[in-house]
Amino acid sequence: MEIENKLKAMGLELPTAGTPPAGRAGAVKVGNILFVGGHTAGASHRGKLGAEISVEQGYEAAKEACINCLADVKAVIGDLDKVKQVVKLLCMINAVPDFGQQPLVANGATDLLFELFGDAGAHARSAV
Repeated sequence: MEIENKLKAMGLELPTAGTPPAGRAGAVKVGNILFVGGHTAGASHRGKLGAEISVEQGYEAAKEACINCLADVKAVIGDLDKVKQVVKLLCMINAVPDFGQQPLVANGATDLLFELFGDAGAHARSAV
């Protein structure tokens, strides 16, 4: 519960994992590896970066999407303290064509994972 306590200390709350459509899963465990599907920030962050949404709002949206992702991780493994390493993060940013600050937006998720998991939260990342 250490990770969830850190979330609470940050003023953040882990939501209940959603129910994906038939034939899909929010996360799938294969051996000791957990593959996690894509997640969004939800209705509070609608629009395109570089138009309706600022980089700062995008940063918060990436953080919220990451929290939603962690809810599915917990649903599969039962306790976020069991996470040994975050390996890869793919951030797909909804932006206007000439927007070039995807890495700054993706930092919302990266910073959260590092704050929660320390070195185990350091990961390879793509932001497109």
